Amino acid sequence: MVVPLSKTIGGLLLLTVGAELLVQGAVSLARRVGLSPLVIGLTVVSIGTSLPELVVSLDAVLKGSAAIGVGNIVGSNITNITLILGLSALVQPMRVEAQVVRFDVPILVAVSGLFVVLAHDGELGRLDGGLLAVGAVAYLAYNVWAAQDSPAAIQDEFSEGLPTQHALVLDLGFFVLGLGGLVGGADLLVEGAVRIAEALAVPQVVIGLTVVAVGTSLPELATSMLAAYRNEGDLAVGNAVGSSVLNILGILGLTAFIRPVSTTSLSVLELWALVGVAVLVLPLLRTHFTLGRAEGASLFALYLGYLAVLLLGGPPG
Repeated sequence: MVVPLSKTIGGLLLLTVGAELLVQGAVSLARRVGLSPLVIGLTVVSIGTSLPELVVSLDAVLKGSAAIGVGNIVGSNITNITLILGLSALVQPMRVEAQVVRFDVPILVAVSGLFVVLAHDGELGRLDGGLLAVGAVAYLAYNVWAAQDSPAAIQDEFSEGLPTQHALVLDLGFFVLGLGGLVGGADLLVEGAVRIAEALAVPQVVIGLTVVAVGTSLPELATSMLAAYRNEGDLAVGNAVGSSVLNILGILGLTAFIRPVSTTSLSVLELWALVGVAVLVLPLLRTHFTLGRAEGASLFALYLGYLAVLLLGGPPG
């Protein structure tokens, strides 16, 4: 048990460091070519924080461990909405703009429901993956277009949250090292996760939904909690919600387009939880467009309850 655990922890560390280095390099390169902080924040950073989910899910599917890959995406979304938003609201009540509530959260509900429909036949094929991936491009493009008229305070949040520009050689070095860390970390994490599942005699999907999902969501957790501490509620909530949308449309879409993904390992519990947390967050955010500490505590408690049901053996699929 010690070896797979050490591989899993090592993989998570490599993934986290790799994602941070890659985002640092990519953001600085994007600034070098003249992209605005707002565009960089909505595209480069949002994609960068989702890269751990992509490389882990793709690595798992290519190695024949689709249960870990699809469990990672579903678990990451549940983690983003319950654990990450819950902890962030406990750090500081978060005020959000209407754009997030009226557009991004309904989109999250819609794509979560779409995933359940597409997964109903037991597989996400290449056509399904292509459809989802096109949706990801459209979602990012619309967000960039709609955000151009955002208040100056919102645009300042994105500018303040971006890494500084470095020398070109350093940018390229960060990018290459970060990519290497992501690939190597994903390989270690998937191998460790498979062996942990075997050692504990639990389904691989459970490890994907828990250990792997929380591990790959660490960049989002760090970003949202820091933004909440700085009283940047839009950035904190938008990061968690936007990442969840991209997980389904972009990450799962691209993975399924490269290699069809079996969804038979998911039970009714996971599918209902995926859609349920997306639906739940809408009325919570509509309360004066603020996510307070009471709501944050409720979301955190919901995550703990979901985790307990999952680990104790939830209802059959």
